[in-house]
Amino acid sequence: QVQLVESGGGLVQAGGSLRLSCAASGRTFTNFAMGWFRQAPGKEREFVAVIRYSGGITYYGDSVQVRFTISRDYANSAVYLRMNSLNVEDTATYLCAAAVEAAGLSTADDGPFGYSSWGRGTQVTVSS
Repeated sequence: QVQLVESGGGLVQAGGSLRLSCAASGRTFTNFAMGWFRQAPGKEREFVAVIRYSGGITYYGDSVQVRFTISRDYANSAVYLRMNSLNVEDTATYLCAAAVEAAGLSTADDGPFGYSSWGRGTQVTVSS
């Protein structure tokens, strides 16, 4: 497994921006697709974005499309989530997760259950 630690959350006004970071350690970082999920109180865990190791292909949840950008730094074993035009509905705990990837295939395609490693999360609160 890979160990993940998120940072960068905080309180921001609606319309503002934040950049979340996820530091990875342990197994080889390049063998994983890296994803971001979020969970608000009383709601199910929601897919936000994923970046595949193979080709750096990215996918986004419908609610964050265009506003959020996921990226990864292989040299520093880190993944980032740039969030722009934040609104109160973006308030949640944001979690970084890793899914095994090999030969272009990844368990990330199975949704949250396909991710084998999770961070503890970082809180993002957007005020109106």
